[in-house]
Amino acid sequence: MASKLLKDKLNEAIAREMQVSIQYMWQHIVVKGMNAQSVGPVFRLTSIAEMLHAELIAERLDYLGGKPTTQPSPINVGSSARDMLKIDKKAEEEAIKLYKGIIKLAEKEDDSTTKKLFEQILADEEKHHNTFSTLLED
Repeated sequence: MASKLLKDKLNEAIAREMQVSIQYMWQHIVVKGMNAQSVGPVFRLTSIAEMLHAELIAERLDYLGGKPTTQPSPINVGSSARDMLKIDKKAEEEAIKLYKGIIKLAEKEDDSTTKKLFEQILADEEKHHNTFSTLLED
């Protein structure tokens, strides 16, 4: 079915999705200052979307015969709202790069379902990146 490389990349994606889901939720809880009321809900809603991504990717990996990881990538909450947004923007950039690679790999392996799943998730990640970028503008 799927190559070991593709399964490994899906686990990398799951670990990343778990990381940002936890990271964004903690940011929602601990953000303070003038921007807390505006960015806090963005962190919360984005966290929920990322957890859904983790679930969808884990289901796909399970179907492909892999074992989904239970370990998130390292979590970095940050201190100020601006710091949090910078960290999160970078996390989304990393996800976009990873997911474009997974799409290419799935295409190479003739796995149209994984390719389609990651195209949908990629679109969400680009929206998250745009949201964080926009909030960082002065």
